[in-house]
Amino acid sequence: MNITKEQVLEALKNVDDPDLHKDIVTLGMVRDLEVEGLNVSFTVMLTTPACPMKELIHKASVNAVLHFVNKEAKVTVKMDADVTSRRKDKTALPEVKNIIAIASGKGGVGKSTVAANLAVALARQGAKVGLVDADIYGPSIPTMFDVVNERPLVKNIEGVSKMLPIENYGVKLNSIGFMASPDQAVPWRGPMASKALNELLHKTVWGELDYLIIDLPPGTGDIHLSLVTTVPLSAAIIVSTPQQVALADAKRGVSMFRLPQINVPVLGLIENMAWFTPAELPENKYYIFGKDGVQNMAAQMDLPLLGQIPLIQSICDAGDAGRPVVLQENTPQALAFTELAKTIAQQIAILNNTPVAEPANA
Repeated sequence: MNITKEQVLEALKNVDDPDLHKDIVTLGMVRDLEVEGLNVSFTVMLTTPACPMKELIHKASVNAVLHFVNKEAKVTVKMDADVTSRRKDKTALPEVKNIIAIASGKGGVGKSTVAANLAVALARQGAKVGLVDADIYGPSIPTMFDVVNERPLVKNIEGVSKMLPIENYGVKLNSIGFMASPDQAVPWRGPMASKALNELLHKTVWGELDYLIIDLPPGTGDIHLSLVTTVPLSAAIIVSTPQQVALADAKRGVSMFRLPQINVPVLGLIENMAWFTPAELPENKYYIFGKDGVQNMAAQMDLPLLGQIPLIQSICDAGDAGRPVVLQENTPQALAFTELAKTIAQQIAILNNTPVAEPANA
């Protein structure tokens, strides 16, 4: 007996997206369904190419057709992705689906290292990614991407001078560090810094991006306030080490994004330098900054712990060499950042599926 498209769609209503808690037919994720005899083919359009549930959904889709329609069916499922967005006001950066700020209350916690490896990890999984180095106090992204001596080309577009981003490892880049030579000190004042950051964001030809990551300066000063109130952020992520001094500053970072005049969703916390693992003893963990400090704080503030990154010498060495450690395939440190990217993409997809709360009437 021949199989019909209606039978296949009915069967696929038994396959739920584990994150969005609805079936893939209702979510509109089933595309290009073709049926010929016992041959069934279709595409499942995921909400991100970094979806950690990709294999689970693939297997469940095949099994649904075999179980509910015909056990003799020959099922071909293609997994693709169309990254979601819940941005309503696209006056600024209209081609960017999600704008994610990476912040820290304190300097020296590895925020830029996390931002760089996260950007590369998302790009390696098929996403279109941009990275803005907005850290005016210590722009390190040019070093981490081995583009210290590069400068963005300027192009006249409809009478407006715009910058073409530098690209490396599949990530489009622009940095405050490109505005001066590496050995030149630039004493940024508040208005100057805000203007420079505004140009980085709005006068760069980013093109279509699934994720634009902004590496913010440490702290919670006026630069942060002016930036987050003029850029349509989708979410913020706070990076901290487990030590108490860093945690106190991280709490202030969370509080800043939760201010009513800012009101940016905090996606979660990342614990960097969670433990030290020496190269000669890869199974050993030494909690030199304290154990589970960020995890405990996340629980107290009702926020997800997005990931824990170990303190490993090769992570620092890779950044200094201009090749983010996530490029070192199948190493524990690369896998840690890859899993972190999947978790963040997953949480962004869940956030985008959550209705935006309408402001209360006065």
